[in-house]
Amino acid sequence: MLQFEVDKEYPRPQFYRHPWINLNGAWGFRFDDAFEGEKAQWFKSVPADKQINVPFTYETKASGIGEEQFHPCVWYEREIAVPSEWNGKLVKLHFQASDYLTKVWVNGSFVGQHEGGYAAFAFDVTNYLSGTGSDKLVVRVEDGNSCSQPRGKQRWVENNFGCWYVQTTGIWQSVWMEAVAEQYVQSVKITPDVDKNAVLFEYVIPNYKQQDQLSLKTRVTFKGQLVREVTMSVDRARTSVELNLVTDRVAEWKSVHTWSPGNPNLYEVEFTLLSDHVETDHVKSYFGMRKVSIVNGKVLLNNIEIYQRLLLDQGYWKDSHLTPPSVEALIEDIDKTMEFGYNGVRKHQKLEDPRFLYWCDRKGLLVWSEMPATYEFNDDAIDRFTREWMEVVQQHYNHPSIITWTPFNESWGVHNILTEVKQQQLTVAVYHLTKAFDSMRPVIVNDGWEHTVSDIITLHDYEERGEVLSKRYASKEEMVGFNRSFNNFKFALAHGYEYKGQPILMSEYGGIAFKSEEGWGYGNQVKTDEQFIERFRSITQAIKDLPYMVGFCYTQITDVQQEVNGLMTIDRQPKIDPKIIRDINLA
Repeated sequence: MLQFEVDKEYPRPQFYRHPWINLNGAWGFRFDDAFEGEKAQWFKSVPADKQINVPFTYETKASGIGEEQFHPCVWYEREIAVPSEWNGKLVKLHFQASDYLTKVWVNGSFVGQHEGGYAAFAFDVTNYLSGTGSDKLVVRVEDGNSCSQPRGKQRWVENNFGCWYVQTTGIWQSVWMEAVAEQYVQSVKITPDVDKNAVLFEYVIPNYKQQDQLSLKTRVTFKGQLVREVTMSVDRARTSVELNLVTDRVAEWKSVHTWSPGNPNLYEVEFTLLSDHVETDHVKSYFGMRKVSIVNGKVLLNNIEIYQRLLLDQGYWKDSHLTPPSVEALIEDIDKTMEFGYNGVRKHQKLEDPRFLYWCDRKGLLVWSEMPATYEFNDDAIDRFTREWMEVVQQHYNHPSIITWTPFNESWGVHNILTEVKQQQLTVAVYHLTKAFDSMRPVIVNDGWEHTVSDIITLHDYEERGEVLSKRYASKEEMVGFNRSFNNFKFALAHGYEYKGQPILMSEYGGIAFKSEEGWGYGNQVKTDEQFIERFRSITQAIKDLPYMVGFCYTQITDVQQEVNGLMTIDRQPKIDPKIIRDINLA
């Protein structure tokens, strides 16, 4: 258990700095369907005709508006109060996520813009503040129905269809401010090395100047007891240090404390930046000593084989859609996932709130992190997808709970990947780009079928009968071969790519729905609890009985709008006793 606590609402709990100001709450709001706002200089003063509850989007009831019709441009406005004790410091304005093109003005002056719906971003607004303690913040967000932008499960037509839902427009995660000194620690990349009992810290100190006399202290503790402390001089904007964590201070500490689902040990770490021996910045963080590797077709966690029991999680709520209604709601989903007997989640077509990852780190829940898809293949889509994917990989890198990156799913955005070399090359490029930044984790390209250079081969199959699954997948060689599709629908590998002994995992199956519900599930709907349990047991056991299969992912944790195949309703009410599901999963 971590020995320091962060504010419950703090939006970036793995890199905790105080003080900060939460800007969520009531903002002035206006639609701009005619795109007249910039010409009319709304950035000076928005003629707001509505009020919105940030960070909930206008499409949600939680926002106070609840209008699902698409609007391509929206404006926000609020006053911000900057404390006098922040004078002389740099003021950073943070957006955890805003979909899709966000422009920001302070006191009528343009500050900057960010493109992308899922990555966090920040602006230095220091030089735009009035110095009076009261300033006007204006935000314009432009969204679109373009399938060349990463949109995940957001619909691009008027009504919901299939497994695509109401769009998300504008600010949908927390907005906040913090104050830092001119010399501060912008980020730290933390890389554990279990085999060496060591951890590598790579620091970014953006405003370093050669004449500055800077030093950086890194203090690592475990359960409050000192493990290592080192102070180093800073002679460049990017620097690093590797620390061995084996210590003689406590007799039983002859090896590192590893992180795993059953034992989620976390080391605390504090970074203190000093200028001429005077503290200018102090950040609290943590890390997990965790190794993911692949050996002889098996996935190993800390050099021990792990069987992954995953639950597909799209992260939707009834009244707030993609935005979690509270921190407690995030914790509830984690706890209920574990209560059902799963040791991980596949976050599907969504980059989740960092507070979710924080609690997965603390509670010990594995996470597959997946990029929301584009649905067209063109130069614009390639550029948008690649830029934002690398943003999120860098931002979420330090979380020990994330053990797999999944940039592509079911050939979405690369629909002709089976045979088209250009589309194959994109996935290969993204694979290697991801590996260049993160050599620790497996990368799956592309989840479900038609893989190119994937570290794991994943399959999607919503067959209803376990005996059919057993027969269909009896021969691993046939399944990964070129002679037939593995599920009478798709091939496991794209043309020109061969199976090279990778682990194989059923990363989507199930999707059982009750006949009494409005909406759809996969296959025939069941009428009774007994029918649900028999079918669930049959297909789950069939997968578990396959000797080469290293895990599974059941669809899904909750109902989502018209898709009613969750183990729980959208209100998080279990449809089947969790103990029954747990016993089947763990049998």
